[in-house]
Amino acid sequence: MSDITTASVRRSVWHGWGDPAARHALPPSGLSRLAQEIGALPDAPSGGPVAEQDVRLPEPALPGEVLEALRAVVSANGVLQDRRSRLEHAGGKSYPDLYRLRTGDGSRAPDAVVVPADAEQVGGVIRCCAEHGVAVIPFGGGTSVVGGVTPSAERGPTVSLDLRRLDRLVRVDPISHTATLQAGVRGPDIERLLAAHGLSLGHLPQSHQQATFGGYVATRSAGQASTGYGRIDDNVLAATVVTPVGELVLDHRAPASAAGPGLLDLVVGSEGSLGVITEATVKVHAQPTEFACAAYAFASMDEAAETLRVMIQSVGKATMPQVCRISDPDETDVSLALAGPAGEALARYLRLRRMATPCLAVLVWEGTNATVVRARRRACTDVLTASRAVRLPGRIAQAWRQGRFSGPYLRDELMDRQVFVETLETATSWSNVPHLYDAVGTAIRSALAELGTPGLVQCHISHVYETGCSLYFTFVAREAADPLAQWSRVKAAASEAIVAGGGTITHHHAVGKDHRPYLEAETGVLGTRLLRAVKQALDPQGVMNPGTLVADD
Repeated sequence: MSDITTASVRRSVWHGWGDPAARHALPPSGLSRLAQEIGALPDAPSGGPVAEQDVRLPEPALPGEVLEALRAVVSANGVLQDRRSRLEHAGGKSYPDLYRLRTGDGSRAPDAVVVPADAEQVGGVIRCCAEHGVAVIPFGGGTSVVGGVTPSAERGPTVSLDLRRLDRLVRVDPISHTATLQAGVRGPDIERLLAAHGLSLGHLPQSHQQATFGGYVATRSAGQASTGYGRIDDNVLAATVVTPVGELVLDHRAPASAAGPGLLDLVVGSEGSLGVITEATVKVHAQPTEFACAAYAFASMDEAAETLRVMIQSVGKATMPQVCRISDPDETDVSLALAGPAGEALARYLRLRRMATPCLAVLVWEGTNATVVRARRRACTDVLTASRAVRLPGRIAQAWRQGRFSGPYLRDELMDRQVFVETLETATSWSNVPHLYDAVGTAIRSALAELGTPGLVQCHISHVYETGCSLYFTFVAREAADPLAQWSRVKAAASEAIVAGGGTITHHHAVGKDHRPYLEAETGVLGTRLLRAVKQALDPQGVMNPGTLVADD
C-alpha cells in the first residue's frame, strides 16, 4: 500500500496527458499534412493552458461536520482540499474536460479528494457520504474520455474518492492462472507485479501508463491486444464491490457455473454508479517471450475488413494475432506523414504497387513457444496471401509497438495550436461494417462542415471478433469560436449515426455521462428500468457517481 505523497507523483498532468516530459512535437511533415486538411497552423504552439494559479476553482462546499466525519475515517491527511488535488480531480481526459481546464474553468472540481488506505476505509467514506447526501466519484487514473469521473455541473457537495493507495497484488494462483489485484494498481505496475510470477494480464489499452485496474473493470475496457487476450470482461472472474448498503462479494469458485444469472456482469462496467470496486480476480497469462510482427497494405477498408473476417472465421481466435489493427486510408496517410522520410518512401512504393490510398495493417503475435507462434503466423499469412494484400517490412509493426502509448501526447500538441481533436468508437457485425464506417464518417464530416470547420476524419479497426469488429474514429479540425459547442454538435451527430446505423454506442470507452442519452437505444426501456432498480437497491440515496451510466431521478 502506497502512502498518499508517493503515489501522487505518478498522477497525469492536470491539463493534458501523462508526464509532460514525455511529450514530443509534431514533425514538419505531420504539420504540413494536417494544414492541407484544416488550413495553416501557427508556426509554434501558442494556445497552451493557463497557469495553474489562474484556474478558477469554486470554494469547497462540504459542511464542517462532513469533513470531520471523513477525517475520522481516513485520518486528517487523507482528506485533501489543496488547489492541486482538487484541480487534478476536476475531470478526466475528454476534449471538454481538458478544454475547460486549459482555459481556466475549474468549476467542476470536487469539494475534497478523499484517499482511503483500504477497503474498510472505502466503506466508511461511502457510508458517511450517503448519510449526508454527498456525491462520491470513484477515481483511479482519471483517464475517462466520456465524462465518467467529471463532477456534474448541477451537483451538490461532491468528493472524489481516489483509490491510489489500494495498489497491491493480493494473491496469485500460478497453477490456475488467476490473480487478485486491488483497484488502484496502475497498468505498468500490474505487469511488473505479475512478471515476478512469470505472468501477464495482457491488457494494454492506450491509457495503460496512467489507467488503473479498477478502471479497467469498471468500464469494460479493451486493450490493444484484446483480439488475442480478450477484453477485461472476458477475463474477470470475481469482484468485491463496496456499496452504500454493504459489501457485495462475487466469489470465484469454478471456471463456470449455472448458479443463477451472472451477477458479476452487474459490476463489470458499472462505472462507479453502484459502488466502488476494491479488488477483482482475473485470468492471467504466461508472460510472452516470443513475438512475431508483420505489416500489410490493402487497397481499401472494405477489402481489409473482409480479409480479417475470413481470417478469424477460418483460423480461429486462438491463432489470430494478439494485436490486429488496420488503419483506413486517411489514418494511413497521416501515419506515413508522421513517419517522415521513411513514410514518404513507403508511400511511393505503394503507389508503384497501384495503391494510391492504402490501408495499413499491423499484426503482432505473442506467445511462449517460438514454434507455436510461427505456426500461428503462417496460418494467418496463408489467408493474407490469398487476398490482394501487399506484404510490408515487419519493422513497421515493431515501430508501432514501440510508440503505441504516445498517441495521447499528440493531442496536447494539437490543442496548443488551437486544433479541435477528439476520438470516439463503436463496434458492429461484419455485415454492417461498411455501412457503419461510411455513416459515422459522413456524419462527423458533415457536422464539421456545417460549423464552417471542415476537418480530417480517420478510422481504424483494432478489436476483432468472429462476428464483427470495432471502429475507432479520430477527427481533427480548426477550433470554432465556441469549441465546446463544436464538440457537442459533432459528438451528437456521430452518436446519432452510430445508433441509427446499428452500432454499439461504446465498444470500450464506456458510457460515462457523454453516452448516457444514447444507452436506452441499446438496452431498451425495460433494460433501463432494470439498471435503475439495481442502482436503487445498492445506492438508495443516489450518491454514487451521479449522472453516470444511469440518469439521476
